[in-house]
Amino acid sequence: MRAVVMEEFGGPEVLRIQQVGDPVPGPGQVLVAVAYASITFVETQVRSGNGPFGRPVLPRTPGNGVGGRIVAVGPDVDPALVGAVVVTTTGGEGGYAELALARAQDTVPVPAGLELKDAVALLADGRTALLLHRQAQVKPGERVLVEAAAGGVGSLLVQLAAAVGAHVIGAARGVGKAELVTSLGAACYVDYSLPGWLDQVAEATGGAGIDLVFDGVGGRIGTEAIGALRDGGRASIYGMASGADAEFDEGALRARSIGVIGLAAAPSPAEARALIADALNLAASRELRPVIGQTFPLEEAAAAHRAIESRTTIGKTLLHVRS
Repeated sequence: MRAVVMEEFGGPEVLRIQQVGDPVPGPGQVLVAVAYASITFVETQVRSGNGPFGRPVLPRTPGNGVGGRIVAVGPDVDPALVGAVVVTTTGGEGGYAELALARAQDTVPVPAGLELKDAVALLADGRTALLLHRQAQVKPGERVLVEAAAGGVGSLLVQLAAAVGAHVIGAARGVGKAELVTSLGAACYVDYSLPGWLDQVAEATGGAGIDLVFDGVGGRIGTEAIGALRDGGRASIYGMASGADAEFDEGALRARSIGVIGLAAAPSPAEARALIADALNLAASRELRPVIGQTFPLEEAAAAHRAIESRTTIGKTLLHVRS
């Protein structure tokens, strides 16, 4: 089979297509003929050697999320699964390939009426966005600032918050993303690459301040956004796309009664599957729309990583492996 193999850490050019042996499912595993593979920002960090969880053993095939048809099962797995169209995590690697192994218990069926590429786009981002939305307990009428609002998770958070009646301010980098973000339900769009972007946020709230900020960017943007919260507001902190965490004084936040919501613990496998299934069902019923901004063929995985690192992408980036 064809697979993207990484034999060293470095720039996108270290992602090279190779012919490798077909994997064979062992106990508890299924083999998926991959149609689409998800690409995440964290995978670009791992490739560079600066991932948040240390350097994995090389050589390796990146990719933790795929969608496709189950073509074989391990010796103790129900053979009725063969032929099922599913999305699944792979355990952290092996997704950028024509065939991928996964635990049978990690697979989630794709509901009728939902395109497979949309299901793959929701595999990681849908799970994350739903978890963040539920933890934050967004309420009708709240003023909610969503950073990276044109990204995979951010675009879903905009929709989820708007659906419960929140007044959503979508923030991202570049004026070209405004139409997309407002089409998803944001009341207005703010470009945080421009000086004085917080003045636009203040104007959008009538000077009342932000009730809730979803910070997936960190760094200067996250720090400034958290500073724009009203007294008694709250910050949901879940990422550092800028490469650095947001900085804030915990004592100062306590003095202003500002709550910080963090992903203290990852959901259990059962909870993760339930979140994914919920996201897929919302999309199948047209209550949630994943934004797929760009799709690359498998052999152009390096180009996909370059696009993500350039900060010019919108929504989700996928690899199209097979039809």
